[in-house]
Amino acid sequence: MDNYIVSARKYRPSTFKDVVGQKSLTTTLKNAILHHKLAHAYLFCGPRGVGKTSCARIFAKTINCMHLTAEGEACNECESCKAFNEQRSYNIHELDAASNNSVDDIRTLTEEVRIPPVIGQYKVFIIDEVHMLSQAAFNAFLKTLEEPPQHAIFILATTEKHKVLPTILSRCQTYDFTRITIGDMVEHLQYVASSEGISTEPEALNVIAQKADGGMRDALSIFDQVASFTNGNITYRAVIENLNVLDYEYYFQLTDAILNRDIRKSMLLFNDILNKGFDAQNFITGLASHFRDLLVCKDEETLVLFEVGASIRERYKEMAKLCTDAFLFRAIELVNTCDMNYRASRNKRLLVELTLIQLCQLLQPANDIKKKAQLESIDDQSVPPQPSQGKPATPAMKTASVVQTAVPPSPIPQQPVPPSLASATRKTGKAPVGTSLKELARAKGQQQPATYAAGNQAVTDMERPFTEQELQREWVKFARSIEKNAYLQNAMLNNLPTKQEEAFFEVSVHSRGTQEELIGNTIPILSALRSQLRNSHIQMRVRLMESNEKHLAYTASEKFQHMMEINPLIAKLKAEFNLIPD
Repeated sequence: MDNYIVSARKYRPSTFKDVVGQKSLTTTLKNAILHHKLAHAYLFCGPRGVGKTSCARIFAKTINCMHLTAEGEACNECESCKAFNEQRSYNIHELDAASNNSVDDIRTLTEEVRIPPVIGQYKVFIIDEVHMLSQAAFNAFLKTLEEPPQHAIFILATTEKHKVLPTILSRCQTYDFTRITIGDMVEHLQYVASSEGISTEPEALNVIAQKADGGMRDALSIFDQVASFTNGNITYRAVIENLNVLDYEYYFQLTDAILNRDIRKSMLLFNDILNKGFDAQNFITGLASHFRDLLVCKDEETLVLFEVGASIRERYKEMAKLCTDAFLFRAIELVNTCDMNYRASRNKRLLVELTLIQLCQLLQPANDIKKKAQLESIDDQSVPPQPSQGKPATPAMKTASVVQTAVPPSPIPQQPVPPSLASATRKTGKAPVGTSLKELARAKGQQQPATYAAGNQAVTDMERPFTEQELQREWVKFARSIEKNAYLQNAMLNNLPTKQEEAFFEVSVHSRGTQEELIGNTIPILSALRSQLRNSHIQMRVRLMESNEKHLAYTASEKFQHMMEINPLIAKLKAEFNLIPD
């Protein structure tokens, strides 16, 4: 049986051109070698598995190569290169600072520095995880690093650059290794798969690359694991099953449910995800990434930020067309807030479910669409004037929250408004309200309409009958004309009036805030309705619906009664001492 070698070791780069995803750094190192501009100390820093130690070894082999290529690569044919490839070179020394971090270890290293190389020009000392050296070891190493022999070159590698002493950093040329992109990793994995005779699906390799989080060594380790699981046939379905990765399909189904405002379906999908063993926070972070991917797919310019396979990319582009930018901005914000509050929440499942409910409510609810259709149908109706049918008066409604406005009837001008009066109207945003002389005439038993002078214009008090449809149509028309007052506009559009006895109408609302908003704007509302409906006696009642009402105790007797309801012992106290509340 042949000895098996894992891909991370078998396909470890041996030349600069084999290094994946670090082209700018390898080019800089090759140019330094070609032009003989070598520093005495280098610091390679970056995430794990991105090629720091591999580049250090390639650099050490290349600077001792006796027959460099024109591109600045090692020839792999000379004695120095062969000694390195066969791991018998005395010119390269590696020290693992994680387990050799004492002063004695550094002293042993400095003793080795004094001995010149047997073959080649340089002795290279690679110290891995250098940030784990103790304070005393750093101090012992500092003098040697500052003034090394001509033949000595130090290469320090670390994943935590901030833990290295500033005095060490100032003596090194620093090379920052970056995370390897998903595209570069997928390309290298395809090369490994073809070399090993393994069939793959592009989406499967993409998931492996995403799971590796920018580390090529991690990607190759996952590749070996999945290859063993699938017996050499790596498919997308097998990868997500073996790696316990949440399928894209869940996120697409959940987005459909959110766009359709289907709260029940979204909660059932989340329950299915939990039943399959996925962590709720991982689901939330994945959902945030999903919405982010939808956002970048909406524009061809930002599409380069989306690193997935071709088939999934097309599906994201189609889904992105159904989502507005505003929806995606708000969705990302909600999910990110849920992610931040997840650790502090005591009921984590409820937190996620509430977030899903909020996501489903981002778009306009179905009942608002019906209400909009109702408003549009009111606009389209045109009812001719009808004579008064003597509608009987309805009894006063049994509630303490009915508020009847007391705006005096206003006369209807028969001619254009004077310029001075029109100017005042434009400045205040409210129509002028006068006092009807017809009320005075009725008090004296006079029934005929009164005609009198208002400025230089003749004004007549009128009482034209109107229907409920006409009232609602003018109500909606006025509401849509007040765009600057969005709160009042929404209050009017969401609460249509119903006609009562004679010229009265009533508006039923669900909150005291809406009630106060309508009452506070009674004058401009009634002025507009009276003008358009040609009836100067229109009055308005605003009623808070009984399901939203709350009785408050105002008098002393009411307060005392309320206290007895809370604490029955107060009634006993009253009886014993014969108390009488004021």
